[in-house]
Amino acid sequence: MNKAELKQRTKGFSLNLIRFLQSLPKNYLGEALGRQLLKSGTSIGANYREANRAESKADFIHKLAIAEKEASETVYWLELMLEAGIGANQEAIRLMQEAKELLAIFSAAGRTSKGLR
Repeated sequence: MNKAELKQRTKGFSLNLIRFLQSLPKNYLGEALGRQLLKSGTSIGANYREANRAESKADFIHKLAIAEKEASETVYWLELMLEAGIGANQEAIRLMQEAKELLAIFSAAGRTSKGLR
């Protein structure tokens, strides 16, 4: 997958996440968990874009690591929502699978950038 494809994939993930969040219950739990999920989930693509405009290799690695951390946090919030029964179950499962795949991509890219295997 090239940079443009991953950029589009992270943007698509954010858009799907936003659509999922619109379906959450309009109560305290739905809003509180939704806000956390919105912040971490949309940060994945934002940080990936920043990484691609990094000023140095170290800056690139740092921003890529942030995207990786945000993907991990997004998986956490989706796990909580699934286990608590908040939101559309099938869509949460699809989003969690995509977040896990993005996490794996950024983890591997970070290791490669650092010269690790």
